[in-house]
Amino acid sequence: MSDIKGILKFLRQLKAHNQREWMQEHKALYQRQRGAFLEIVQNTIEILSKFEPSIQGLEAKDCIFRINRDIRFSNDKTLYKTHLGAYMAQGGRKSMLPGFYFHLEPGNKSILAAGLYRPGADLLRKVRQEIDYNGKDLVKIVEKTSWRKEFGPLEGERLSRSPKGYPMDHPLLPYLQLKSYMAVLRLKDKQVEDPAFTKHISRYFKRMHPLVQFLNTAIS
Repeated sequence: MSDIKGILKFLRQLKAHNQREWMQEHKALYQRQRGAFLEIVQNTIEILSKFEPSIQGLEAKDCIFRINRDIRFSNDKTLYKTHLGAYMAQGGRKSMLPGFYFHLEPGNKSILAAGLYRPGADLLRKVRQEIDYNGKDLVKIVEKTSWRKEFGPLEGERLSRSPKGYPMDHPLLPYLQLKSYMAVLRLKDKQVEDPAFTKHISRYFKRMHPLVQFLNTAIS
């Protein structure tokens, strides 16, 4: 099984030496740790595909984000990200559809997340319509005591008022105001460095899966 400790160690080193020359000198190390991350993601996809058919046949290489930062329009000219991330959804990392996100970053910043992040206007309209029609199904998922204890409330930017076409006294207004629908589990380094952690990733995602199902129903 892949060694997450080694991946986090490399990312710590990269944060301390975020320069092209250092990266070139340590290219082999980066490729080795990227390969370890690919292995984790591929194993996760294979398990997820058993209960989420939309990602069957997905390959890890199509889900992992580039480590190079896009600095063209940023004041921060740091060349490299100090994390590795993968979005597992139909279409891979560029998908705008509901899916699962794995973010590995030292400093207790690793996360597992599932749902829909900043969807376009058409998808967002469909989700809000589904909440208006069948919001009780969403409430059953995200307001269950076990869900709240593990993941907390759904995360995402929200409108200050009601979306167009919905009254301010709508009973599900807090959900209609959201612009993303994400379940997020934040993890400490000691959790992800546990040798058994990679076996638990898909289990966490399976518990998040009802949200993905609800969202897929909304947009289908």
